[in-house]
Order: sequence, then structure tokens, then C-alpha cells
Amino acid sequence: MAADNNLRTDSLVVAAGRPPRRPGAPVNPPVVMSSTYVGADWPSGDELVYARYDTESWRPLEEAIGALEGSAERALAFGSGMAAISAALSLVPNGGTLVMPRHSYNTSLVAAKEHARLRGIALVEVDIADTAAVTEALDGADDLVLWVESPTNPMLEVADIAALAAAAHEREGIVIADNTFATPLAQRPLALGADVVVHSVTKYLAGHSDVVMGAVVADDGELWAALKAQRDVHGAIPGPWEAWLALRGIRTLALRIERSQRSALDLATRLEAHPAVAEVRHPGLASHPQHELAAAQMTGFGSVLTLRPRGGAAAASEIARAVRLWVPGTSLGGVESLIERRRRIPSEPVTVPEDLLRLSVGVEHVEDLADDLFAALEASQR
Repeated sequence: MAADNNLRTDSLVVAAGRPPRRPGAPVNPPVVMSSTYVGADWPSGDELVYARYDTESWRPLEEAIGALEGSAERALAFGSGMAAISAALSLVPNGGTLVMPRHSYNTSLVAAKEHARLRGIALVEVDIADTAAVTEALDGADDLVLWVESPTNPMLEVADIAALAAAAHEREGIVIADNTFATPLAQRPLALGADVVVHSVTKYLAGHSDVVMGAVVADDGELWAALKAQRDVHGAIPGPWEAWLALRGIRTLALRIERSQRSALDLATRLEAHPAVAEVRHPGLASHPQHELAAAQMTGFGSVLTLRPRGGAAAASEIARAVRLWVPGTSLGGVESLIERRRRIPSEPVTVPEDLLRLSVGVEHVEDLADDLFAALEASQR
């Protein structure tokens, strides 16, 4: 059932992707386990043919994500966040130019470098928070695609999406925005001028660390068709159970985000005043370099913060080992709070400090999270 896009996002997460209302109908969409569909002739309409192309198990999820991003088209579900990102990167023409944040999600950068090497793409890495420098990087680019991630992972830089999108469009470029960190509840890149939005559904949308999935949203019919064709041919598709679980996770997205964002800002504020902390960053703090832009562009500041303890990388690693409620591990966006020293990953950009801890705040009681984190922080200073 098509969602009412006039609803607020807090209601859309509950209402979108429901089956048609009729007596005796289920409230939730069913999971259909079939790889193929009946049909003697190739369909001319919207009939299902084969589960690599389309299934009734994906459509409710795709309708919900598309509605949440304010798109006239449903989203396209992919088998992982990286599958979605790779599909979006396929929009960069051979020999074209890709301008990308230097602090994009590290596997996005790895994939971009692989595309550049194999397809003759000019990859330009920029400080996405420096609007003037990014605009200058767009000048003279051939077959331009601008990749925007805001806030960036893990440095939490905030891009002026509207200004950058306008600059890219003046140069006939395409704008792709990774909205995984903010989610559609805190930011809608299409409304700010982006052409394509990508999500790691694995993170906040599914929200329970039990699904690996991605999604791409495109409001333009031609771009949507190009992305759909890429999925059809390359086959990076999710399973029906994963799609059902992701949609079930979306139902509580507003509640989870409300709690985790509030706790993240609370913790960031306390950490900023702690003598064992060298630096803390969160877009909701007045000390954040792009705080005013974030306040104007976003409807929430996100649930991720970064922490640099006194004592360097050794202290950061000790904190990750010492916590008991926080989970030391990679990923983010689940109901559990996660902590990770990012430079332990070999492919992480060298501009990410060795001692930087990325904290993904979940839905636990904030006082328990604070007690555990501050105890670990103090232990790291002994």
C-alpha cells in the first residue's frame, strides 16, 4: 500500500508498507518464499517474473524507505550496504570524476578507489565540510558525480548539502548522499537537492544488529531505472526474511532514534567536561565546528559521538576493553551501544586519529551507559 507522504516521519515509520485494508487482511505484509512466478508471456505491466528482479517481500520495505526519504519512487533494496553503495558508484561514467569526502565510510572509499582503478575515474578526496574547497574541486570535472556523507564516518563533519548540491548541478553533476548516520528522521537529502540517497539498512533502519542490507533511493525515474537495471544484472539482492526483519525494525525507528539521540547529546556534554577527555565531537555540541549548520539542516543531531581520551591510542584501546555494558565491536545503529577504536582497522584513513573512539549510543538507560563509560575512562588513566 502506498504511504501517505503527508504524514510526519514518526507516523510513516509505522504506517508505510502495510498491506491494503480489507476485512480479514493481515496487518503486516507476508513473507513469500518463491524464486519464480507463473507467467507464459513476458509481462508488459507490473507482474512479478523472477525473484532477482522484484518480489512482493521487498516492496513493502522499499515503499517505506522511499516514503521516509520523501521520494515519489520506492527505494531499491540490496543485499548489503556496500552492494547499495557499489550500485550508486556505477552511476559514475567510465573516465568521469568522483568527488568524495576523505572521511567517507572506509569501505566506500575502498570501493571508490577500485572503481577509479578499473574504470579510469578521477577520484578527488575533499574535506566535505569546506564548501568553498569542495566547490573548487568540482570545477572543470568531466561527467561529475559528487558523493556527500553528512555527518561523516567517523569524524562527524557536517556538509552543507544544499549548497554543494546546487554547485554540482550547475556543473551538470549528479549528487549522491549517504544518509546512514542521520537517517530520514534527522535529514532528508533529496529535499536538500541530492539526486540519490544510499543507506546501510543494517544500521539504524533495521536497528537490531541482526540484518545485513542496503537501500538506494532515487526520485528521478531515469536514475531509478539505471539503479534497478544494475541490481537486476549484478544480483546483489536481499532475502525475503531479511526484508521482513528490516521493515519490522523500521516500525520502532522513531522511538529508538529519539532515545539514542537524547542520550548521545547528554553523554557528549558530560564527556566534554571530563578531565580525562582530550576531545569529544558531536554535532549537537556548540563546540562542533559545524554546529550551526547541523542545527539548520537537520532535525536531530544523530546518535554517534567520538571521543579522544588523554593517553592516546593505548588509553583508547583500554577503554574499549574495560567497558561492560558498552559492546566493543564494529558497526552502529543497533539497540545496543557500541564502542570502537577506528584506526584498528587497516583501511581506515590515516587522517583519522589513532586514539579516536567512535561511540554508537543505543537505547539503554543513559545513567548506566555513563557509569560504565566513565569507569572505563578513569581506569584508562591509571
